[in-house]
Amino acid sequence: MSFRFPALLYILIFIANPSVFAQAVVNPVPVKREFRGVWVATVANIDWPSRQGLPSHVQQQELLRIFDEHQQSGINAIMLQVRPAADALYAKSHEPWSKFLTGRQGVAPFPFYDPLEFAINEAHKRGMELHAWFNPYRASTTLNPADISSEHITRKRPEWFFNYEGKKLFNPGIPEVRKYIVDVILNVVRNYDIDGVHFDDYFYPYPAQRQVIQDAREYNLYGKGFDNIADWRRNNVDLLIKELSDSIHAAKRHVKFGISPFGIWRNKSQDPEGSESTGLSGYSALYGDARKWVREGWIDYINPQIYFPFHYRAAPYEKLVDWWSNNAFGKHVYIGQAAYRATERREGWLDWRQIPNQIRYLRENPRVQGSVFFSSKSLTNNLAGVQDSLRNNFYRYPALQPQMLWLDDVPPLSPLNLTTAVVNGSVILNWQAPLQARDGETAYGYVIYRFEAGKEVNLQNPEGILKILYENKLTSYTDFTAKKGVKYHYAITAIDRLKNESIPSNIGVATAN
Repeated sequence: MSFRFPALLYILIFIANPSVFAQAVVNPVPVKREFRGVWVATVANIDWPSRQGLPSHVQQQELLRIFDEHQQSGINAIMLQVRPAADALYAKSHEPWSKFLTGRQGVAPFPFYDPLEFAINEAHKRGMELHAWFNPYRASTTLNPADISSEHITRKRPEWFFNYEGKKLFNPGIPEVRKYIVDVILNVVRNYDIDGVHFDDYFYPYPAQRQVIQDAREYNLYGKGFDNIADWRRNNVDLLIKELSDSIHAAKRHVKFGISPFGIWRNKSQDPEGSESTGLSGYSALYGDARKWVREGWIDYINPQIYFPFHYRAAPYEKLVDWWSNNAFGKHVYIGQAAYRATERREGWLDWRQIPNQIRYLRENPRVQGSVFFSSKSLTNNLAGVQDSLRNNFYRYPALQPQMLWLDDVPPLSPLNLTTAVVNGSVILNWQAPLQARDGETAYGYVIYRFEAGKEVNLQNPEGILKILYENKLTSYTDFTAKKGVKYHYAITAIDRLKNESIPSNIGVATAN
């Protein structure tokens, strides 16, 4: 349920610290291209569905409300968790249905529907990308046999797993495990119209007291040529990332592959190439060499979880943003933003300007292309007014996702023959689809621009974006928001799947009556 802070609370905060609002009301310079993502977590029903076993229509209604809220906040990418524990929130799967969806692993939603297909369609209707978020190695969140379907992979191939802190995890050192995970993900890439494949920070498990990773036997079998088990473990993860990268892009060139690692790769005390920080290292603790994945070009974007405030001693936000941007190797950097921490009564978070200031900081860095917020509920609950800040300031105007020219650098051709007509006070736009560009593509969708007469028709100004459409068959649009008696200039551009944009159509002119 969305939560709004009462007016009296705003007044009290203003009296206590007027500079909070003095800064908040300053509208930032709008940007036309920015990745604006949010994680929608399904594990333990963090974000969706609100509880297990809901009827399908209730699940759908909840997801539509979530998407509508994020669309109103200017979000343009949904990271939907579709495989939290070697299970599935999608129908075309060899793994069992997730218990987080239906209440019992292996039981399909009733009445039957395909949640991922539904989510993709609804996200695209709202001009948002849908990135399928997989947990590659977590196989169960429990060791209770009663919670595990007889069809689950841990039952079929128990030798592939080790237990750690009350969970079952795939053993990444087994070659058959890597092949299995690649096959699971490629199945989704081939069968669903997703925009991206997304991993979070869970590779080998986070260290826990009195817990040991039980993979000595596999190291003895497969670790020849490695001086130590740590390097072997990192190589196991590297092999999966490299094979996935090649396989995803071979299957569908436009599908992006991105990873959201822990916010620290290595500390400078551990490696001269590391960051000015002293916290846990994803390289050492999780055996994830995220810098290598970007350097080698295996992933299209890195989305480090910098869930820390400015000037935090162990992991200062500003130092880590700078470090990741300096180690992007030409690929995209989207900063993981800790919306869930926004109201914590801890160092740095007492100041509700923390996340707005973090957005301002990353926007000043040309090598950072956006943000992803954890998690959906923290935004829709408007913690510390973050959602209000997005709607009223930072994401007030729509934005296209940044281009990935290494995947596609050919823009579409222009839409043809834009015409306007005024019917019942609304302006109806019609145009013709563009001809094929030199890569054989026409249009994946369109951007509709509107400017009042007398104002510059500037397509680099996102204030002029009226609508972003992910629909190549649609060649008409009705502007119901045109003001009576105001003369408008309209232009249409075509976009391809990777958001390359054409030059505009001819200008259409109309005055609503």
